[in-house]
Amino acid sequence: MSMSLPQALVLRQVQLLEGPGQALRRTDVRLEQGRIVSWGEGCLDQGTPEIEASGLLLAPALVDPHSCLDDPQNGVAETRVSLERSAIAAGYGTVAVLPDSCQWRDSPERLQALGPVSSGGFELLRWGSFSLAGDGQELAPHGDQLASGALGLADGAQLPSLPLLERGLSLAEMDNAPVLLSPRDRRLAQEGFVREGVAALRAGWPMDPSTSESLPLRNLLALAERYPARRLQLMNLSTAEAVNLLEAVAPDQRPPATVCWWHLLVDSASLDPIAEGWRVEPPLGSALDRQRLKHGLRQGLISAVAVHHQALDPEEQLLPVDQRRPGVAGHRFVLPALWQELVQTDGWSAEELWQVLCFGPASLLGLAPPQLSLGTDRWLLFDPQQVWSAQQDSYAPLAANQPLAKATLKGQVLATGLNPQLWRRSP
Repeated sequence: MSMSLPQALVLRQVQLLEGPGQALRRTDVRLEQGRIVSWGEGCLDQGTPEIEASGLLLAPALVDPHSCLDDPQNGVAETRVSLERSAIAAGYGTVAVLPDSCQWRDSPERLQALGPVSSGGFELLRWGSFSLAGDGQELAPHGDQLASGALGLADGAQLPSLPLLERGLSLAEMDNAPVLLSPRDRRLAQEGFVREGVAALRAGWPMDPSTSESLPLRNLLALAERYPARRLQLMNLSTAEAVNLLEAVAPDQRPPATVCWWHLLVDSASLDPIAEGWRVEPPLGSALDRQRLKHGLRQGLISAVAVHHQALDPEEQLLPVDQRRPGVAGHRFVLPALWQELVQTDGWSAEELWQVLCFGPASLLGLAPPQLSLGTDRWLLFDPQQVWSAQQDSYAPLAANQPLAKATLKGQVLATGLNPQLWRRSP
């Protein structure tokens, strides 16, 4: 069910996570018009509604370090309005969109077509493009994009040519802005869409060797060592070999890295052969790949979990798997699914999960550490026990390629200060 958050509400003994490096603590919290106005003693007064909240978590809104938005105004698969509405209801307060779009965002004019960065408290940040049209052959105007508001530079789903990388990093127009690059070489992928392994071999899927990631990753690590003043970052690691390579790098020389949430949740042995979610780039790996990615994330070798939302419209989603664009969509699944996978199954703490869904992504983007404070509306209230049906969610995005669109999930965002109209508390 969904209704409006009460104008004033006291959360009795809610589990409060204020910010990075701080432990969960139980306290009373008073909300008014979507903002935190007090906590601790003095929250209660006669006439203000109260709820028993000892099983709920109040924490900073989540941060998505990279997703895609093809056509923000007129998209059939997703628009800015539909993406923001769904992401906010999923607990996100910041989403950074990649330059990948129907008109590749590689100039100030195309970046500004996304509209304002802030919309009602929600932040839609934007990555500029390292190369023109994302083809990895010519440099885009780095300085102009950054001056127009780009938070940093990114590129397509594979690594630009090494000569272009050398040139761009040596010119250093990006100065201290982050440069987010995917360690992937499609020429080595052999047109496969699942990592090589026993499960893929049995299923007869076309296989993509791990070298399509490990070889470009080695090149990126060498560039990071050669240009220590540049803020190189690694996008969407997907293999055990990649984690092993990062583990061998000294911590002070290791570039920050991201992993897509879907790669933490499923692998080629666990996903139903006819399920949505096979067609992603980089491809799904083996059970060992997934376990090593989770290990690398918990150990800090990987800094952040990305949603990497890539929406397809219903017509494209009906194409055969090998003929459609790769990607999965759905901010709304990330927190519930990873709470079950990492907290309930693997024994992570809530603080550890928020490090990779909120604090780590914010650091990667160069943002101030998210922190709850009096007066803020950038909070979410999460119930790890609430069961809900994705098919009955009125805040679903438009995207047709949502891998858990027909699932019943456990754990849901009940409310967020960024949308006071949202209130999912069951009676």
